[in-house]
Amino acid sequence: MRLRLQHDARPQALTLLIAATISVLLWFIPYAEFLTYPFRIFVTFIHEGGHALAALLTGNSVESLAVHINGEGLTMRTKGGIISQVFISSAGYLGSMAFGALLLILIRKAVAARLVLLASGIYVFVMALIFGLMTPIFSWSNWSGIPFTLFAGTLIAAGLVLIARFASARVAAFFVSFLAVQCVLNALFDLKDLIFLSSPFETEARPTDALNMAQATGIPAIFWAGIWITIAFVILWFAMRLYVAGRDKGFQPDLPFEEPPPI
Repeated sequence: MRLRLQHDARPQALTLLIAATISVLLWFIPYAEFLTYPFRIFVTFIHEGGHALAALLTGNSVESLAVHINGEGLTMRTKGGIISQVFISSAGYLGSMAFGALLLILIRKAVAARLVLLASGIYVFVMALIFGLMTPIFSWSNWSGIPFTLFAGTLIAAGLVLIARFASARVAAFFVSFLAVQCVLNALFDLKDLIFLSSPFETEARPTDALNMAQATGIPAIFWAGIWITIAFVILWFAMRLYVAGRDKGFQPDLPFEEPPPI
């Protein structure tokens, strides 16, 4: 089915295109990873938070959530049955993609960017405070991950809240678009790396969500990696489908490239 860009979707599409272009260009600029590093840590919080929320929804408990300085993360939780393990392990990569897709939809539906940034900041802080600090202390689990997780979560949350509070509406809208692109791109590239790590030709078996699934189900890790990347593209396709469709509101003044309606 062809996707037709509606006229009123053009300002959002242009904003998204510029955000994506900047993201790609940063890959080719030396030392630009310092600029994208906070976004990488943010996506790791979303990934690990997906595991934590999925564990709670399936009746399991979370012992700790840790985000490491190299951008990797680890969520320790109790193990339930196979169905709950499938849901929990899938909630990391797919949760990151779903979060990015949700940001795209919220932008398209004219939800105030300030509210999106504020909610995102609160979410990251809650993940860092409850699962990054409190649960590890009470469960005596993974105390080594507490300092950086709490520091990074607090800093990122504060940054998002400050942007929501002091940035102009147009800057806030563009920042949400950039955040959505970072979530989507990081999820896709993480899944691409997972495909290679799950390959039967990989000599060194590194701990991954796909390997956890293979151990729980007996189905090879490459199968789960393939399933997840397929579902991720389906999520992205549906998000873009909603993104280019028309909306009820004909004007969203906080978009950088929105033109006011004719009088």
